[in-house]
Amino acid sequence: MTVPIYFSRKYDNHGLYPNCRNILFFIIITVIFCIVLSVTYFVFCYRTTSNTIVYKPLNLEDISNIPDVILEDNLPGVVETNTSCTHFKCFNVYRCGVQGNKLLVYVYPLKNYIDASGKPVSGQLSKEFLQILQAIVNSKQYTPNPHKACIFVPSIDTLNQNKLNTKEVSRALASLEFWNGGENHIIFNMIPGSFPDYNTTLDVKLGKAIIAGAGFSTLTFRSGFDISLPVFSSISKLKVSHKKTHFLISAQININAAFEQDLTEISMTSPNDILILRPCLHHNPMSNAIRCFDGKIYKYPEVLRSSIFCLVIRGARLGQSILLESLAAGCIPVIVSDSSIMPFHDIIDWKSAAVFIREVDILTTIKTLKNISTTRVNELRNHGRWLWKQYFKSMEAITQTTLEILTDRIFPHLARNYNDWNIAPGSKNFPPLFLPVTAPKTHGFTAVVLTYDRVELLFSLVNKLTQVPSLSKILVIWNNVKKDPPASLRWPKINKPIQVIRTKENKLSNRFYPYDEIETEGVLSIDDDIIMLTADELEFAYEVWREFPDRIVGFPSRTHTWDNETNCWKYESEWTNRISMVLTGAAFHHKFWNYLYTTAMPGDIKMWVDQHMNCEDIAMNFLVANVTGKAPIKVTPKKKFRCPECTNTEMLSADLAHMAERTQCINRFTNIYKTMPLKSVEFRADPVLFKDVFPEKLKRFNAIRSL
Repeated sequence: MTVPIYFSRKYDNHGLYPNCRNILFFIIITVIFCIVLSVTYFVFCYRTTSNTIVYKPLNLEDISNIPDVILEDNLPGVVETNTSCTHFKCFNVYRCGVQGNKLLVYVYPLKNYIDASGKPVSGQLSKEFLQILQAIVNSKQYTPNPHKACIFVPSIDTLNQNKLNTKEVSRALASLEFWNGGENHIIFNMIPGSFPDYNTTLDVKLGKAIIAGAGFSTLTFRSGFDISLPVFSSISKLKVSHKKTHFLISAQININAAFEQDLTEISMTSPNDILILRPCLHHNPMSNAIRCFDGKIYKYPEVLRSSIFCLVIRGARLGQSILLESLAAGCIPVIVSDSSIMPFHDIIDWKSAAVFIREVDILTTIKTLKNISTTRVNELRNHGRWLWKQYFKSMEAITQTTLEILTDRIFPHLARNYNDWNIAPGSKNFPPLFLPVTAPKTHGFTAVVLTYDRVELLFSLVNKLTQVPSLSKILVIWNNVKKDPPASLRWPKINKPIQVIRTKENKLSNRFYPYDEIETEGVLSIDDDIIMLTADELEFAYEVWREFPDRIVGFPSRTHTWDNETNCWKYESEWTNRISMVLTGAAFHHKFWNYLYTTAMPGDIKMWVDQHMNCEDIAMNFLVANVTGKAPIKVTPKKKFRCPECTNTEMLSADLAHMAERTQCINRFTNIYKTMPLKSVEFRADPVLFKDVFPEKLKRFNAIRSL
């Protein structure tokens, strides 16, 4: 028998259920606890706020009352400079990133360090060093809070070692509050070493500190850790003169005796090509504002403006102020110093602004310089002047560049590339393709085949393309709007993807449309009748394109010449040692050019090509050359590309009309571009062992044919 269970309700003396009384008690205790916790929190916050240290920015405007600090005997131990430091071994990156991807730099307060005898350990603060500190304090990277800093800059002037007591400076650095063996500290120096050794690095014990210095040699520079600076010259602000009365000037003082003899020999063999300036012994030999030659006085550095080239020769110290003075004067530096590290060498491409000659080849200097074309001379001069304005015109610019290099090292995912550092904004030849030196091979290439109705030729081409190892996909552009493409059962059975795109209009520009189906960077543009190319020839051409991904790389080449009789450009198909176009009937290019051809072709070029059914390949060559300033690359000796189905009927007249129309294209496109962008080159790429008498099993591309 089931006994029902009943629950009864009983009230307490206050008329409340017992459970409700417990809940009320719990609420009261909770409220009291929250009040106590809140009071404690506000008291703690108040005390913390009242004890917060307020960090004031460093004031460099008044340096008349710098406090003296006597170096005591019981200072922390001095650590020798670690000559094997790298960014990953000696730099503590975990101090960085307090404010995201921002570099924070702290400058120590100014102090006058005095040794036990009462002498300052360094000379009076130089103007250049104060400019460095001021540039840091004014920069967006500066922080007055050392506990947030990533980089620390001592306020001890170490720019000129001649003014330092190196032993006591080492002790002064070791006494800094956050020194920690030099970790994450940067030391600025422009004149290292002293007589008679003239070391190429600062003779101060720096532990793990970074040296931002001038005059580094390949033996002392810690690559990826130290930063190479120029020797700043305060007299390098010059106006460039386009009138050049001298070919080469040597204006350095205190050149090595061996180089003095070499220069004398050069002047004897080429007296009209070099001006050798020396100190003015009969006036003021210590003056840096004048130079003399055969009793004639020249103002320095103004005299550098009158020369095309200026020699920068290795001296007792590798760092030479004439480098910046030459750049500022519009004089191309000729560097004759094998072991020196150029300023900011890890970001600046100095070969675009200076000429380098090996020390053993100094006697061939005039011959080497005269082989440089006028166009190249202008490029070197203009780029050198831009580098000076961008990175070297002031101590502020030099300091800011140093901080930017450190930022790129510490936050490599945000680092700038070669173009950011070396290409002037708005430069005509700014490369549009931000690719690695060699485009990734794993992605292969897409073959884009333009066809109309030559089905048998198309199928033969498809079978040949599938034999190319790097082929990723075949994209057939069916341009016949009145006829359907072959049924799927008729197509060759191949092991690579193939897609057919039917166009709405029969246009030659359809071959350059940026189809979504193109999933690779590399594109092989090829006509349906180009069945004479072998798999080896196509694979080799793709390998060449991988090394030059911003160029057109292919087989049939043409050139343009100037016709003096008509005063017009002429299209040429003769086989010469000079080319300026590679026809896109069989050529590799980057898919980026498809987007540019379709969306940014100047004028009515694209419309004109489609209306006349001609010259789309010339238009593409104009486009690429205009953007990159580079010539195309022809591969292999292959030249003859005759259509197997074509007959010889009226071939001569057809060729003449064809050549005339393409000549018209070149002149029309030139008028639209307002210039002739095509670049000529005498160059062809062949496999390394193409002509060598070698066993075929050791060659890679055996099926490359002559014509």
